[in-house]
Amino acid sequence: MSAPAPLLIENLAPCREWSRPKEASFQEEFLMTNENPVMARLYSRVARLAGVDVPVLLLGESGVGKEVVARRIHNSSPRARARFVKLNCAALPAELIESELFGYEAGAFTGANKTKPGLFELADGGTILLDEIGEIPPFLQAKLLHALQDHRFLRLGGRCVVNVDVRILAATNIQIQEALETKKLRQDLYYRLSAFTLHIPPLRERREEIPLLLSHLIARLAPTLDRDVIAVPPEILEACMRYEWPGNIRELENFVKRYLIFGDTDAILSEEVFSQGGGPMVVPDVVQFRCDPRSSDLKLMVRDLKAQAETAAIRLALERSNGKRPEAARLLNISTKALTQKLRRYSVVQA
Repeated sequence: MSAPAPLLIENLAPCREWSRPKEASFQEEFLMTNENPVMARLYSRVARLAGVDVPVLLLGESGVGKEVVARRIHNSSPRARARFVKLNCAALPAELIESELFGYEAGAFTGANKTKPGLFELADGGTILLDEIGEIPPFLQAKLLHALQDHRFLRLGGRCVVNVDVRILAATNIQIQEALETKKLRQDLYYRLSAFTLHIPPLRERREEIPLLLSHLIARLAPTLDRDVIAVPPEILEACMRYEWPGNIRELENFVKRYLIFGDTDAILSEEVFSQGGGPMVVPDVVQFRCDPRSSDLKLMVRDLKAQAETAAIRLALERSNGKRPEAARLLNISTKALTQKLRRYSVVQA
């Protein structure tokens, strides 16, 4: 092991994180909106998997909320009183991942002056999230596989076996089949990690959540930026509903920060990302969203804006499908049953 390792290991705050048990965080709750049928099924599976002590592989694009789902699994599990530990495998040089996971003994390499436990020991009794699991080098995947199978390992430079009881959650945005074919990910490790696999859809496939996410993000971020909690202007909501959000919820969060800081609707709408469009219009331009700015009840304002957005989207989908509900449901990426329920809820009359 190279000499600079100890210096780097002492400065890994952005790469390794752990938390003690606590009530579900606001960030965790605001992503659990259940407004999309696919997400509702996902959270139902999360609730079932939380109580079953098996590995879970979380798949999805960057920024969709894989860590949030992982924390929900941990916080709802019998291990919730122990630590939840996260390692960002993509943020570390390959030679340091092993010492981060398994720790090292004093004298294991130049500069290792004292024994240091790894994340497996720190998370004993709890849960480890291996974020960007596809970035772990193949030579280390074999050792990780044995640790998962046997619940024991050796620290770097160690002679005594360390026994641990840890639940493993893994997350990645890579194409699994391609990674297996190119040997970037060991097949045996993949099958060990993927006892259950959860696919988290991108934000563009669950647009009906955007109004609530915007309002929740504004409520959470405004105090941290010393700004007032404000309602979402209709033109901002329209632009957000039609934009593709390639960066998913992380990009939406950054957008809300910019809007809260600058507060200039015209400037925000003229940004390159919105001016380029970004996909089919979900909410037609002719729709005018209305919200009473004098109201102090943010939840009521959010509910009203959401109802208006969904009603407009449903009407447009029915128009494009010539009133055929199955086709309209497909355009909206919801089930026909869900569409029928929304038609009744919003009293939408078909032409």
